[in-house]
Amino acid sequence: MNRLLLAVYPEPYRSRHGDELLACLAEAYPGRSWPPPREIAALVRAGVQARARAVVDDTSRPWWLDGIQLTALVLAALALMPYLQDVWHWALHIDPGREAIAFRSSGWFPWAEGANTRTRLLPYGLLPLICLAALLRGRPWIALPAAAAMVWAGATYTSTTLFGDEGMAGLGYYGLGAPLTARDPALSGTLCAACAVLAVRGRGRLRRHSYRWLLPVVLALFVAGALHTTAISPVFQRGLFVVEVAALLAAWVATAATGDHRWLLPVAAFAAIRTRAIVARPEGFIQSLPDLVVLLLLIAPLPALAIAARHRRSRTLLE
Repeated sequence: MNRLLLAVYPEPYRSRHGDELLACLAEAYPGRSWPPPREIAALVRAGVQARARAVVDDTSRPWWLDGIQLTALVLAALALMPYLQDVWHWALHIDPGREAIAFRSSGWFPWAEGANTRTRLLPYGLLPLICLAALLRGRPWIALPAAAAMVWAGATYTSTTLFGDEGMAGLGYYGLGAPLTARDPALSGTLCAACAVLAVRGRGRLRRHSYRWLLPVVLALFVAGALHTTAISPVFQRGLFVVEVAALLAAWVATAATGDHRWLLPVAAFAAIRTRAIVARPEGFIQSLPDLVVLLLLIAPLPALAIAARHRRSRTLLE
């Protein structure tokens, strides 16, 4: 199981030092498949730092372009979250019946038609999924039409049955803030703008990630679809709270290790959209944590990242 920890490190590091690291772990903790939690945290931190340095050392693209791509990836994943179950059921022709997410009855796809129900052709979550996959592969010209369709779907949710209406109006992803529904233009509009910048300025220069990065997405689709876990489930909320906090910590570690500002862009976009949702819909705030705690979790990472970057650059100059 120690080999799973090596996945945190970039491939060149694994090729040069992977066997040595595994041998050290086997010698330090004989008979254990995993090192102690403190050692795991240290190894993960070192792996994030190594990946961050490898990213900064690659000068084939400007830092801001990489930051905008990261921003678009974060927003596409955020938009996909509430519809994981929906996409999985659509892909496998599953009729979840009463487990359907915030729809009137089981008849929300043509093959599961019920009484007094407006059917729809496609799940809305298919659009951010296309965005996410295209951006991972560095193809913004594919992501841009999908993001534009998200804006259109949110603007016409009361007049079209292509993506339905209940999920567009009532369902949202909560996490560290108020509900973000598909009809809210802040998320889809910012994603569309980021994809447009990438399509115009980033052709041939964007980072292309392996398809293996889609494996966690497939796993999340399976878990949400098989267990009928929705965005309003407490289990879903707690799990994604942990994921979001871990991502913020990873951004801080990467910034502190390199002094680079590219990780500040996705954190800023995430915080701005979340804070706007809380201000615009205070009645929709999910009281899983005190309001002040959530606002601090959203806003505090911004100065923390800026200070970490400045501190690192100051140390580099002194060295």
